[in-house]
Amino acid sequence: MSTASVGPIDRPTVRRRLWTPEELADYLGVTLHCVYAWSSRGGGPKVLRVGARLRYRPDDVEAWLDRVTDKRQEE
Repeated sequence: MSTASVGPIDRPTVRRRLWTPEELADYLGVTLHCVYAWSSRGGGPKVLRVGARLRYRPDDVEAWLDRVTDKRQEE
């Protein structure tokens, strides 16, 4: 067995759990059909494909919401 050092051990990266299409639909208050339409035609938050599954990063969803929210409504 080798005892050679390979350098310091890095901390594991802490990642937030990816959202399913159902979770995204629930969060945004839209239908699941709408989420799937975005994934096929575009227009929604960035979608990731993990194998055959669609997933969404919560940070990508928030960034998309910031881009598409009409700031004039807040005034």
